[in-house]
Amino acid sequence: MNIVFDLDGTLIHSAPDIRAAANAALAAEGAEALDMDTTIAFIGNGVPKFAERAVRLRGLGDGAEARVTQGMLEFFDRNPAEFSRLYDGIEQLLPALRADGHRLGICTNKPEAPARAILDILGIADAFDVVFGGDSLPVKKPDPAPLHATFEALGGGARLYVGDSEVDAETAARAGVPFALYTEGYRKVPVEDLTHEFRFSDFAELGNFIATRDA
Repeated sequence: MNIVFDLDGTLIHSAPDIRAAANAALAAEGAEALDMDTTIAFIGNGVPKFAERAVRLRGLGDGAEARVTQGMLEFFDRNPAEFSRLYDGIEQLLPALRADGHRLGICTNKPEAPARAILDILGIADAFDVVFGGDSLPVKKPDPAPLHATFEALGGGARLYVGDSEVDAETAARAGVPFALYTEGYRKVPVEDLTHEFRFSDFAELGNFIATRDA
């Protein structure tokens, strides 16, 4: 099976690094910092959309959106994973999936270079055959094109997308791909509001689900 994972809120708890990047960029504008709840509420559609939301919230003027976007990107280049950590169970799940013959990919709205750097810093880069970031194509999730491209790069076979958010659920639905929902990530709405084939709060549950699908 070809299995594609989202990154932020699915494999890694990265909100502290995203908040640090946003607050550094906002500080350069003389703007108040974001708290963690607001940061998590803004995650999901890529850095430019995050910057747009932050600039609107802080009432910043013309040109601020582009500057905050660029400031966040530069911060990620310098500090991609100072505070991020893997969710429990990821270090066990990924090698087990590889050992069972599954091909794994990443489809994230985070820019590709910092996404790859984070995977390397956290020691899981070798688990993935393909990485598509938010700047790998002209469009981002929930447009289905990045997910289609990730699966096509992995090759033929059954497909499963694993994510944590409204953006991921919509992407999977638009791509016509079965979706497994991690319920402990950055979702903003009730689980019942998101279309999914399977939901889980523990990655051991996901491993069992995949094994059952293979049986």
